[in-house]
Amino acid sequence: MAEDGGISEEEIPNRPTRMTFRPLAGAKHTLRTLRYRNYRLFFGGQGISLIGTWMQRIAMSWLAYRLTNSVFLLGIVGFLGQIPTFVLSPLAGVLADRWNRRQVLVITQILSMVQALVLAVLVLTGTVQIWHVMVLAVFLGLINALDVPARQAFVVEMIEKREDLVNAIALNSALFNGARLLGPSIAGVLIAAVGEGWCFLLNGLSYIAVIAALVAMRILPRKADGNRGNMLHGIREGFAYAIGLAPIRSVLLLLSLISLVGMPYTILMPVFARDILGGGPHTLGFLMGAMGLGALVGALYLASRRSVLGVERNIPVAAAVFGIGLIGVSLSRVLAVSLALMMVTGFGMMVQMASSNTLLQTIVDDDKRGRVMSLYAMAFMGVAPFGSLLGGAVADKIGAPHTLLAGGVCCIFGAALLARQLPVFHEAVRRATEKTGFIGDAGIRVEAATELVKPPPG
Repeated sequence: MAEDGGISEEEIPNRPTRMTFRPLAGAKHTLRTLRYRNYRLFFGGQGISLIGTWMQRIAMSWLAYRLTNSVFLLGIVGFLGQIPTFVLSPLAGVLADRWNRRQVLVITQILSMVQALVLAVLVLTGTVQIWHVMVLAVFLGLINALDVPARQAFVVEMIEKREDLVNAIALNSALFNGARLLGPSIAGVLIAAVGEGWCFLLNGLSYIAVIAALVAMRILPRKADGNRGNMLHGIREGFAYAIGLAPIRSVLLLLSLISLVGMPYTILMPVFARDILGGGPHTLGFLMGAMGLGALVGALYLASRRSVLGVERNIPVAAAVFGIGLIGVSLSRVLAVSLALMMVTGFGMMVQMASSNTLLQTIVDDDKRGRVMSLYAMAFMGVAPFGSLLGGAVADKIGAPHTLLAGGVCCIFGAALLARQLPVFHEAVRRATEKTGFIGDAGIRVEAATELVKPPPG
């Protein structure tokens, strides 16, 4: 492999091919997916909506802690908001392969708007109780269970050339984390000035942008190959396909571990902001904003890559960086140091998560994309509620710092296990990318002149 992450001549598969070289560099290379009208619409609408989403996440966490003063109940709220993704993701993946994904996203965005506006009314009228927060967290979780796999699988429909898929995924991650940078900071100021209710109201209104963008898109009809057989058969087929490919299986296992023991740091941040660092909602906003800045840097790094080959090496390294960041935050008692360490944590989390997403989206067969991305959602978001519940319960017994420290150590251990498999893992990725006829996104597209044989269903 070339030193810049691209592909050297000797690495091109030895069979009849047609190659087109389109050198790309700098900002034009990093932002190249924005030349597609549909993707520009999505990028703009989603950017506005995600700022509101992050405002709501911070406000909901702070509201739950303010109402209960309980770390355990804070974990319960996180659990209730995410458990539907774990339970329903396999079914949602089949539906994402069978239904019109754009129409699914329009419906989920409308329902998410309703949830945010109901929460805003309850808080602004002073009638909100913790059970309201719990019920609405479950409702949003049900929406996200369908939204996430449909959204992830919809990316490929917004771009016209498959070689730009890696860049589109990375730009999505950059957008998500740019919002993570702005949203918490705005939320911290608003909560301190006027309370949580305005965060929920502004989030509800922000959905108008993404709904309008989805409606304005011109999407070519997609051939859905998943309509054969009943729902149970579709779920079994998706599981068998994911388990049978080593890269998919390994990525999902590491994601599950990190979601269980590492991601609970998000529900513990109010504790660190108020009790460990002696701050308030401003401090919480700064901490989450610093993590968002680190994640944004990580996403832009991935967007600048010229090839998917070699991206698997990022996964264990980034997971270890994430674990080191968690350990540092658990030991820090100085805000400036904690902010720097949160940037490290955000960088590691984003590179690990987006690299995993990139690999899965690149090597998966198109007719199983929704189901595989539903398993990605299950591993990353669906396991997280168990982590939230576990993290809240453990923090209630041994304290938030020790809980975060233990989680960081486990993440490093998981990264070390995956690193030992990299030689076999790399070869499996090479075979999968060659079979799909897709090598990378650096302007090097290899189209096999011979027919590629797909694996049998299931």
